[in-house]
Amino acid sequence: MIPDLKAFLDEKAEQYNHPDFISTDPIQIPHRFSQKEDIEISGFLTATIAWGNRKSIIKSATRLTDLMGNSPYDFVMGHDESQLEHLDPFVHRTFNSTDVKTFVRGLKHIYTNHGGLEAVFWSQATDLQNAISIFKKIFFEIDHLPRSEKHISDPLKGSAAKRINMYLRWMVRNDQRGVDFGLWPSISPSQLSCPLDVHSGNIARKLGLLQRKQNDAKALKELDTGLRKLDPADPVKYDFALFGLGAFENF
Repeated sequence: MIPDLKAFLDEKAEQYNHPDFISTDPIQIPHRFSQKEDIEISGFLTATIAWGNRKSIIKSATRLTDLMGNSPYDFVMGHDESQLEHLDPFVHRTFNSTDVKTFVRGLKHIYTNHGGLEAVFWSQATDLQNAISIFKKIFFEIDHLPRSEKHISDPLKGSAAKRINMYLRWMVRNDQRGVDFGLWPSISPSQLSCPLDVHSGNIARKLGLLQRKQNDAKALKELDTGLRKLDPADPVKYDFALFGLGAFENF
């Protein structure tokens, strides 16, 4: 671990947790909306397809919101089966029109029967990794093909669940910078886990924050433990530092 790691990472988090970050990141998609539910839904769908090149993620997420008439909540709550056919052209890597239709139905189920996305996660907020697992079970209570289940990771089955942890960062953190939304004050940022992928994992290992070689649930727990020592109240602010060091500085 490098000397004075906290000061170094605090500086990098401050540098990259900046409004300029939005224009290059998929978080720009939910930033196009002002209604809470539109932000939640567009953010969830964008995070779901957030793997691969960031430009392609942004392009696909833009296309998806266009297909939903740029009113995600109204589309989710008001659609009928014929309107779901508007989504037939959509595909992003292995996430295809069958999956997106399933996700629209799943979201309607969450808002109609479980009080919305925030309510489901808040009910288990003392352990958000467990909450993700419970959310997945609730989400797929609707009729669906098994293929769609792979698009929501389950931490209790060993996954680092990078994309949904990133989504929770977007919704929960109020960074006072206008990047993360702080839409869900019912959940504490101290409960969040860092989105762990190849890039953040590699930087964390170089900094001595992570020893485990696989980017799995055990590695996430190890990384979280280290980051919470640096800032117990807001550990995932360091996601900006790890990402910036990897993506922009080739640290």
